[in-house]
Amino acid sequence: MAPGRLDRWLDGFGERHGTVRYDVTPTSVTLTAEDGSSAVVTVPFEPLAVLSREGLVAHVLTERRLGVLLVRRGGYGAGVFAGGNLLDSKVGSRHVQGTTKAGGWSQQRFARRRDNQAREAFAAATEVAVRILAPAKLDVLVCGGDRRAVETVLEDPRLKDLPALVRPPFLGVPDPKQKVLEQAGIDARAIRIEIQDIQDIQDVEG
Repeated sequence: MAPGRLDRWLDGFGERHGTVRYDVTPTSVTLTAEDGSSAVVTVPFEPLAVLSREGLVAHVLTERRLGVLLVRRGGYGAGVFAGGNLLDSKVGSRHVQGTTKAGGWSQQRFARRRDNQAREAFAAATEVAVRILAPAKLDVLVCGGDRRAVETVLEDPRLKDLPALVRPPFLGVPDPKQKVLEQAGIDARAIRIEIQDIQDIQDVEG
């Protein structure tokens, strides 16, 4: 759900299910309604400082400089967003050879080649992160792709300030292209809600 829709959705939950009790923590907000329905809102870019419904709405609407770093063996992307707008970005790709069924010396040679290609791809991703993300004065960083690849990039000393800014979710993405990066910026800001509707449960049990 887009951040701007959350306040109205909370109103609608009460209108559909009756009086709502809010149990608020720095990482989640649980709604329990009069009819037994419930919903759990995961706090984006935790922790939540003001532990109330109003605090949650203000938190999700706060404008942040959001960095997105996507790294896979076959490609990489980095972008800086503010207010949902993409301010700066770069995507790229590097060929990394697939696995081979050959055995013995050939298999070892292909494995070494793949490792070298992967290192080159991660090095290219690191340079893009240094150019796009390091100077951007980010408030938060969301990553995606391959976890080990992302960790490899963030180990570079020039990016030493970024790991402390990383927040969930970790995004599952295909090889990053420009549209993939732009969608990742939307997905990073999306509000995640798990709903248990008592009517649905009654329909199943009935």
